[in-house]
Amino acid sequence: MADRIQLKSREEMRVMARAGVIVEAALAAAKAASAPGVTTAEVDAAAARVIAEAGATSNFLGYHGFPAVSCISVNEEVVHGIPGDRVLAEGDVVSIDCGAIVEGWHGDSAVSFIVGEPRSKADVALVKATERSLWAGIAALATAERISEVSEAVEDVADEAGLHPLEGYVGHGIGTEMHMSPDVPNYRVRGRSPRVRPGMCVAIEPMLVIGTSDSAVLSDEWTVVSLDGSRAAHWEHSIAVHEDGIWVLTASDGGASKLAPLGVTPVAP
Repeated sequence: MADRIQLKSREEMRVMARAGVIVEAALAAAKAASAPGVTTAEVDAAAARVIAEAGATSNFLGYHGFPAVSCISVNEEVVHGIPGDRVLAEGDVVSIDCGAIVEGWHGDSAVSFIVGEPRSKADVALVKATERSLWAGIAALATAERISEVSEAVEDVADEAGLHPLEGYVGHGIGTEMHMSPDVPNYRVRGRSPRVRPGMCVAIEPMLVIGTSDSAVLSDEWTVVSLDGSRAAHWEHSIAVHEDGIWVLTASDGGASKLAPLGVTPVAP
């Protein structure tokens, strides 16, 4: 991850938005393909088709050797699950993380949902609260002076819901690389955080767990699971900050529909 924060022009942000809406479409296709009896490899293939048909490039495929265009994490798998022969079942909590590159500029986003009928009210609350924490963080970014205000907003929602942010895993800057400075934690950290400045683009991505915030990495060296086996959810958007406001790069409407109830109106770069 680069140490210096990369500041983008508004034209560069517009290219990132093109990548972002491709990611949005790929995630929609992957979610639509997710059903009981379907393998995670088949879900990944649905996302891959959208990216290829749009003429974009996956930024996940081959990243440090990662073998797919999306991370698909199920139930106790929090993030970085490798698509394969796992068969989805009714009531599974599924998180899909995906990205794309257009003209060298990256987009990155994630969604969580329940396959078919939920198994418990706790699973429904988990998915909804994690999404709510994401939008709270994005709304905070609109007026934040420092990144720490985003982290506080995410953690506040998690605390209210009785959920726990995954320790050691954070959001990040994004631009000509998928993972760049600054880190965007989902919890409060000590010390002064980076200042929010026009030209900054960040990926905010709360990863919340019903149980312990401790985790382990499986033998595949990618899949992160909750240490106590409790279920988790993961939501993410890439957001641009410019002189006139913010724009959610991975949402076709710039985040308008979700930000309106929070008193924020996104402005296109």
